[in-house]
Amino acid sequence: MSNEALASKSSKKVDIKKLAVLAIFIAFGYISLYVFRFKVSFLTLDFKDVFITMAGFVYGPAAAALVAAVETVLELFTVATTGFWGAIMNFAGSAAFAVTASLIYKYRRSFSGAIIGLVSAVFSMTAVMLVMNMVITPIYTGADLKTVIGMIMPLLLPFNLTKAILNAAVTFIVYKPLSQALKGASVIPASDSNFKIGKKTVAGVVIAAVIVAASIAVLIGLFGGTFEFVKK
Repeated sequence: MSNEALASKSSKKVDIKKLAVLAIFIAFGYISLYVFRFKVSFLTLDFKDVFITMAGFVYGPAAAALVAAVETVLELFTVATTGFWGAIMNFAGSAAFAVTASLIYKYRRSFSGAIIGLVSAVFSMTAVMLVMNMVITPIYTGADLKTVIGMIMPLLLPFNLTKAILNAAVTFIVYKPLSQALKGASVIPASDSNFKIGKKTVAGVVIAAVIVAASIAVLIGLFGGTFEFVKK
């Protein structure tokens, strides 16, 4: 067998393995919709963006966008109640978060790169969702733009910002242990990442856990009376 044929065969194996790993992240994200999914008014809180971002951390921003698209389609035809317009907003929010984080991490694969990526993702997702709310919410709900703008401070901004912070903190906590487990099982390739599990990472996880608790407390404090667990 020629070198070209061997290279082609090896490439196909890598592609199949990559697709299998992406399918795993898609499955995790989809399952999370059945485990933890809350609604506040017409807004939804879930953790699928954690797994979309993890796919991006492993394979890059294009993979994050692909996983976000597949998750959106699966959600649209199974558990979503917001229809086509809700699907557009779901994809925009997930892609803004995951692609931003993974793009920065792609070029700075380190502890600081992960932090910068996730912090940037928080602002990116929050900004995109506010724009999408002003564009799509009037179509979806029938409310006029002035009414939607009036919802920014009491509902849209605090909810989307806190949701993004919560997803970023959970991603930071979950990514390295899960990626190390997958690398140990030879499911994903080893990398040259300097984001190792050490004292700095442990301290970061503790801080992230505090942020998770604080974010949940903020959401309960602001919207506790209107939180609704979405049963499947």
